[in-house]
Amino acid sequence: MPGTCADLLKLSSVSPVMAAGLKPSTVELLKRFNRAFPQFYEQFVSSEIQLQNLRLAYQLYKTRKAVIELKPEGNRSALHFAYRNQSFLLSDIFGVLAAYGLTIHNLSLYGQIYPPMLVFIKLVVSRGGKALPPKTADNVCRAIREALAGHFEVEEMLTVEFNLDAGLEQVETEFYVDPVFHLPALLIEADNQPGLYYKVMYAIWQEDLLVVNANLLVWRGRTRLILYLLGPNESLIPEYLGHKIAEGIRYRLLSKSA
Repeated sequence: MPGTCADLLKLSSVSPVMAAGLKPSTVELLKRFNRAFPQFYEQFVSSEIQLQNLRLAYQLYKTRKAVIELKPEGNRSALHFAYRNQSFLLSDIFGVLAAYGLTIHNLSLYGQIYPPMLVFIKLVVSRGGKALPPKTADNVCRAIREALAGHFEVEEMLTVEFNLDAGLEQVETEFYVDPVFHLPALLIEADNQPGLYYKVMYAIWQEDLLVVNANLLVWRGRTRLILYLLGPNESLIPEYLGHKIAEGIRYRLLSKSA
């Protein structure tokens, strides 16, 4: 496609707030890029985030490797991640964050539902109430890359920190089809506890589900996580199966051998 690389190179140096000043060809490129996402993406996601994800996609295209960046953002750190979406990704990422004892403050996740099935994740994290020192940030990024490459098992890394055989407490799950996003959604509510996110994402992986959007709310000692999902082989999940999945995940999370 003529001009595509040049447009993307321009994007890499353009501030998102200048989006209105982009060339028509770049705007068209962004529109084509957005078509792989669920319908709500272009309507509800800010142009700043859309452009950021397009730049990350170009970085991924250039390097052919997962984009993993962890940089200070005020008194916290922001992890940006882009790669082809797969059911084990979140289990590995959240497992590494748990192993390093990081607190998760915010989660943004936007996944494509058509090829090339990329996913763009931003996690705001801290340790001891502060942003991560550069060396720790480098180690976290390296550990995520090594885990994705299969060079070590995250589960083994975590057994030092947590009793992974212990079930979670006070877990509720509910499946529904979101009337606005028109996607199957799984609501998970639980008391805040060590390893919570890893155990949730591990259960998602065991059910061979793909997360394509996520909302996170932490309030008064409780975590409320809404995951928008595709089923095995990137299929839509019928409602009757969704309720079974919700029960299955709740059982996995409560089980002493989850």
